Amino acid sequence: MQKNRSGALPDIHGGPGQDPSLTRDPRLDPTFCPLGIDGILVRFSRVLTPQANAAAHAFCDVIRGANVPGVTEVAPSLTSVRVGFDPAATDRPRVMGHLRGLLGDLQHAETSPRRLWRIPVAFGPMHAPQLAEAAALAGLTTQQAVAEITAQQLRVLAIGFAPGQPYLGMMPPHWDIPRLSELTPKVPRGALVTAVRQLIIFAADTPTGWRQIGQSAFSVWRPDSDTPFPLEPGDAVQCVAVSDDTLRGLRANRDSNGGATCDVLR
Repeated sequence: MQKNRSGALPDIHGGPGQDPSLTRDPRLDPTFCPLGIDGILVRFSRVLTPQANAAAHAFCDVIRGANVPGVTEVAPSLTSVRVGFDPAATDRPRVMGHLRGLLGDLQHAETSPRRLWRIPVAFGPMHAPQLAEAAALAGLTTQQAVAEITAQQLRVLAIGFAPGQPYLGMMPPHWDIPRLSELTPKVPRGALVTAVRQLIIFAADTPTGWRQIGQSAFSVWRPDSDTPFPLEPGDAVQCVAVSDDTLRGLRANRDSNGGATCDVLR
């Protein structure tokens, strides 16, 4: 997938002249592509849309539930699913046939989120050093920006870049703001950052070209836990605004889960 000027994956909502997949149900006619000697890529769109992302996650669930003989891996990404297989146990045409046969199940699969996470985030100046700049680029005041951020139930589009780190989307179109032209030397673990209509909660202290617009005490990477990645692709996430003092208390309490709650929706 081609990257835009910011270096991040684009979100394009154009007409049919740009990509036919934008005007149809992506579940109806995905593209099957060979991937190496032991893989198949099932692609629902060449551009990131909520519909294609939901279809990729739903098809991943369908394949995993089908226990296709010889399949060794099923891994979703933003708009596609990689299916790995053991060439000693099966072959590509056979796996391809199984996958095509599962498309009927996909058309009736549930694409709504299974879980809703509510994660406290502080938006005060000490914890959101670039919020005002990001808001201005989106054509909003700081107060309007916080209101829009906390009103959204975003989806975990993908996990990547760092262990457990979620890409959350999509914010409204006016949030299609570019990355910084220079790196910020470090943002802290739990930082909420934004670019190109997406939000990320950082897994670790790291440099970034994304703008920090808030701070959470939620850990997206828990190496000592039975579930090291608490968030899963397809989950819904809503940020809840809290004060700086509340955030400090959540950080001090290591058993608080950063104040996050998780509701099972289905």
